[in-house]
This record gives sequence, C-alpha cells and structure tokens, in this order.
Amino acid sequence: MTDRITVGVDGSPESRAALAWAGREAVRRGLPLRVVYAWQWPHHEMLRGGDRGDQAGWARDMVQDAVRTVEDRHPDLPVTAEVLDGAAVDSLLTEAGTAGTLVLGSRGYGTIVGFLLGSVGQQVIAEAPCPVVLVRADDRAAAEAGGREIVVGQQGGPDDSAAVLRFAFETAAARGAGVRAVRAWSLPPVFAYSPGSLKLLDEAGGLEPFEKKALADALQPWRERFPGVPVTQHVEMGSAGQVLLSLADRAQLMVVGRRALRPAVGARIGSVAHAMMHHVPCPVAVVPHA
Repeated sequence: MTDRITVGVDGSPESRAALAWAGREAVRRGLPLRVVYAWQWPHHEMLRGGDRGDQAGWARDMVQDAVRTVEDRHPDLPVTAEVLDGAAVDSLLTEAGTAGTLVLGSRGYGTIVGFLLGSVGQQVIAEAPCPVVLVRADDRAAAEAGGREIVVGQQGGPDDSAAVLRFAFETAAARGAGVRAVRAWSLPPVFAYSPGSLKLLDEAGGLEPFEKKALADALQPWRERFPGVPVTQHVEMGSAGQVLLSLADRAQLMVVGRRALRPAVGARIGSVAHAMMHHVPCPVAVVPHA
C-alpha cells in the first residue's frame, strides 16, 4: 500500500464529484493522485460486431479529460492515469491494494454508480484493503468548511477502532477540522452479562459511564498524536446506525469501519456502513478494521 489517492471515473456526474473530492484531498495531504477507469469490451458488443477500437478510444479520451480537469484546478498536483482493461471488481481491488485511499462516485439512496452497480460495488467496498470514500454528485467544496466536523463511529476497544480513528484524525488535521467521535450503546440482554463484565460495570459506575470511559480510552492515543485537532466525545443510547444518521447534518465527512461478512453468496459490509452509504448526504469513508 502506498500513500496515494486513487479515484475511479466513468464519466458520470457522481464520478466527476469523486474526482473533484479526490483532487482536493490529495492537495491537502500532499499526496499524488491516480485516475483510473475499469473497462472491459462487453460480450454483447463483440457479438453484434461493435467497434472495440472506438470504445477503447472513448475510454482513453474520458480519462484524459478527467486528468485535464483536475490539472486545471490543481496545477502542481502530480497526476497519473490509466484505463484498466479487465473486470471492474478485479481491477479496482488491485488498485485498492496499492492505494492509500480509493475514491468512488455514489448515487446515495440506491446503488453505487456506473460500473459499480449492485453486488459489484458492494464487493469492492467489502474486500478493499484500504479506505473507500463514496462521493455523491451534489458534493461541493463549500461543505468542507463552515464548522462541519469529521464524524466517526467508534466501537469496541482501542485496537478494534484504531484504523477508523486514524483515518478520521488524519483527515481532520489536513482540513483544520474537528472530530466528533460517536459511540452508541444499548442495553444488552441479561444472559450477556458475565462476572467479569459485571465487575467492570460496577467499577465504572454503570453502563453509560462505562461507555464514556471506553470511548475516552480509544481516543487517548489519537488526541496525543494530533493535539491540534478539537475532539467532541459523543456517547448516546441507541443503534449505531440511527445515532450516526442523526448527526449527518454536522458532518463534512462520515467515517465508519467495516468487517466484511462473507455469506455463502456475495459479500456484505455490515448494516452500519450500508446505512451510511445509502442515506448520508456527505461523503462517506468506509475503513476496514485492521
């Protein structure tokens, strides 16, 4: 994995917004930008005698147009580009293996855009080894200012959420923004209690103080590493998805973790990441847990 931002384009409004977001973020972080388009000669075009050269030429032109667009906006930004000849999932997962962050366009209240429709997009997000940022067509640079925060969901212990918190703090530091770290909790069933857990709860003074301490402990190393980043600790009773969605209007970026669930068919990313991808208006970063 390298310190590079890679953005997938396909000519759609959503991918143009993803390109703009990726360009701004690369400049802020002092990283190079790579622009890619995953293209494969469709079987139905081959059968009906379509011109492969014309289609390949369109793909090259579209990518070069994307490069010119971002270079016009950011003349000093190092930009490379490539048309990837192969299946979208395989091509994008290969790119994710060498990128620091992969940026894609998203329609929000539906499927991931363009060549990432349905299960294809879900598989890329579920299996990518790097953070994947999803950007909607109406995203604007102005939304990154005005006091909006980097909102990040935290769960488990410090080690469980280290990658998610690191991404949130690094982004906040690059933007001069604050972090709102969110830990949602609910009453566990009675049979979930053990003598050890009851002892910890008793020492903490109850469930809510226990959750607040758990969040503070997880944040401590990142506060020390990024002392200039303002941090708000937000502990609220409820499901993680509902609590995070209620804070979406505060966010310039929503950061959530994911553990890939692997059922017999397809790939799933978990209910919280799924809800953020489809219902949060700002860009969403889905970060794999280490």
